[in-house]
Amino acid sequence: MTPELGHVSLILALCLATLLGTLPVWGAYKAQARWMALARPLAAGQFLFVAVAFGILVSAFVANDFSVAYVANNSNSLLPVYFRVAGAWGGHEGSLLLWLLMLTSWTLAVAIFSRSLPEVTVARVLGVLGLISVGFLSFTLFTSNPFDRVFPVPADGRDLNPLLQDFGMIIHPPMLYMGYVGFSVAFAFAIAALLGGQLDAAWAKWSRPWTLLAWMFLTLGILLGSFWAYYELGWGGWWFWDAVENASFMPWLVGTALVHSLAVTEKRSSFKNWTVLLAILAFSLSLLGTFLVRSGVLTSVHAFASDPKRGLYILVFLLVVIGGSLGLYAWRAPKVGLGGRFALFSRESMLLINNVFLVVAMGTVLLGTLYPLALDALGVGKISVGPPYFEAVFVPLMLPVLIFIGVGPYVAWKEGSLVRVWRELRGLAAVSLLLAGAIALGLRTSVGVSVGVLLAVWVLLSTVGHVVQRLSSHAGKSTLAQRWRLVPRSFWGMVVAHAGIGIFVLGVTLVKGLDHAEDASLKVGDAVSLGGYRFQFSELEKVKGPNYIAGKATFEITRDGVRVSTLHPEKRFYVVQRMPMTEAGIDRGWTRDLYVSLGEASPDGAWGVRVQVKPFMAWVWSGCVVMALGGLLAATDRRYRGRVKQDKPASTATGPQPVMARH
Repeated sequence: MTPELGHVSLILALCLATLLGTLPVWGAYKAQARWMALARPLAAGQFLFVAVAFGILVSAFVANDFSVAYVANNSNSLLPVYFRVAGAWGGHEGSLLLWLLMLTSWTLAVAIFSRSLPEVTVARVLGVLGLISVGFLSFTLFTSNPFDRVFPVPADGRDLNPLLQDFGMIIHPPMLYMGYVGFSVAFAFAIAALLGGQLDAAWAKWSRPWTLLAWMFLTLGILLGSFWAYYELGWGGWWFWDAVENASFMPWLVGTALVHSLAVTEKRSSFKNWTVLLAILAFSLSLLGTFLVRSGVLTSVHAFASDPKRGLYILVFLLVVIGGSLGLYAWRAPKVGLGGRFALFSRESMLLINNVFLVVAMGTVLLGTLYPLALDALGVGKISVGPPYFEAVFVPLMLPVLIFIGVGPYVAWKEGSLVRVWRELRGLAAVSLLLAGAIALGLRTSVGVSVGVLLAVWVLLSTVGHVVQRLSSHAGKSTLAQRWRLVPRSFWGMVVAHAGIGIFVLGVTLVKGLDHAEDASLKVGDAVSLGGYRFQFSELEKVKGPNYIAGKATFEITRDGVRVSTLHPEKRFYVVQRMPMTEAGIDRGWTRDLYVSLGEASPDGAWGVRVQVKPFMAWVWSGCVVMALGGLLAATDRRYRGRVKQDKPASTATGPQPVMARH
């Protein structure tokens, strides 16, 4: 009866979520402290029951309980135990339960780490998160119950999708969902602020660390997904503008804009309405990604083949969330002041311009993702929108963003001096041109690659210059260490994230412009040369895995007669699902990756082989890690740990507010 206990746990979690979404919010409206005090224990109870349900599902996978339909469809007795654990979120129902676990974890974290916030704010924020939980728990229980039984009980399971039998897929979904779901916290703070009529600096300060953490997790989740595709799919690519990839990239773009907009709202009390809209948009795009993945409208290696009725539920839920939040915004926005004024040339203007470019870029990705689906749904015809479209419209929009990343930190708040900024940056601009020109001439790159290198160098040098400028402002301190400690962690987070962008852009530019690839038909003993390397097909052996058989090749790689590496790509055949898979052999380095993947064997004993030399791939991955580290540093700034004095409630705030007086 253990699976039934999991089902009951979800029902109890739904009951607690319903209470969480109603009583504390009503208590905030009526200024009833006892009702608001229920928010934290209800959040803890909701998390506890969802965690119990998730633990029961994992235990069913580990124990090979094939009486549970979801286990029978996504596991097998031959599957290694660590992949059985990952199988718990390898299909639609389990991944939705993982989503719920992440949502309730975020809710519990807000409940625990919000002791310094006014009780009325905590009640509203947790209440909104509770209502979101109601939506997803209802979806799970009524359309996607992971504990449904199957009779008669099969002797064995159908096995986990071979594409997911990889260590990267153990980490990737939880990390990605932490980012997706994390934006629900920013959304909840925005809705809570609208309900209270207090879109002030205090609200932005409370919301910003949570938004930064969500952005960090989403960055790492996208990185892990790309890294998995790079070595697992055997193509050698890492970003394909796949619709599901775009579904995670769009909230990342809006989240990036939101992080910067919150900074302006916190420091200058400007962009209030814009910041709320971005918070609503970021979470709405997360829900849109859920709809695309689970509705059955997409065919993708990342998508779940699902009943369209499930997609209809999410679509209705998405419309309710967007419609309700925008309706509340339309009611409250006219009563919100414009905030601090700023000149045309100011840091606020620089951030606003970058925000606009980021949102427009998101719009182009959204158009390219949904337009083919819309045409297909209307019966007009089928079209494919691929990398040529996205690279033609997205890349030009990013060029001014990279320029302003370098300029913005040098411009003063409220009103900047164009002359002073030019005087500070002209030397960096000249050095950037010289360095980029030297790199371009040395590597003999195209104009497009040269521009990319120039912008990457510009971002890196301007970031270093900003650090030097900031440390110099504390020249009264005798040692560098003393100056370093005076600089807040949020500043280091900003410069580290910007440096990560520069590293990432440099890596992407060079790997796109300088990679080499060749397809060949090789027998054992044959060789192919590429990019100055010689790839010798020296051996082929049969190997047997726990649930697959494979042909394992050995390639000896030399350069100028000197051995560089030995790679062992495999062509696997998974016996339960009768599905072939490619396992690439990769020799990684800071300046290049050597990549070999096996195709199909021909009757004469020759194998299709794809060899690639990919320069600076490590810089792509490193840039993403550095960006995420910047988000973590900024989120842990000490000023987010103390109490914040909140502005007096607006005269239009809903309901009585005497509880606020205690804070």
